Amino acid sequence: MTQLTNAILRRLSSEQTARMPKPDTLQGALDLLVLKILLRRSPLHGYAIMTAIQEISEDALRVEEGSLYPALHRMEEAGWIRARWINKPNGRRARIYELSRAGEKQLVAEEARWNNVTAAVNRVLRMCLICRYGRELRIPCAVIV
Repeated sequence: MTQLTNAILRRLSSEQTARMPKPDTLQGALDLLVLKILLRRSPLHGYAIMTAIQEISEDALRVEEGSLYPALHRMEEAGWIRARWINKPNGRRARIYELSRAGEKQLVAEEARWNNVTAAVNRVLRMCLICRYGRELRIPCAVIV
């Protein structure tokens, strides 16, 4: 049974890895990350937000411009962040973003949602379902590993 269990888990793991999104997609978490960073480091321009996410996550997370800027625009339209143009010392203009009061409230909601989702995922990870010959066996993951 142990060899079969390990074989099934290896196959499931390899299939899951093949379907995993790239690290830059950050599905469902981008708003939370941006709002949290702006709470701590506001005001920032877009590139600084991307860099902060990558540095704080120790290179585990990467946000591409094509994902970040539409999200910033959407959050600005929702009133969660404010944006303004500034002139930098080198003569270039930069658009900087800061958190609004509505954004602070949204951050609380996003954090609560994220905590609920991660708690649910952790519950699933603690319990594995293995099917063999049409019958389900509930085996705690600690027993399998």
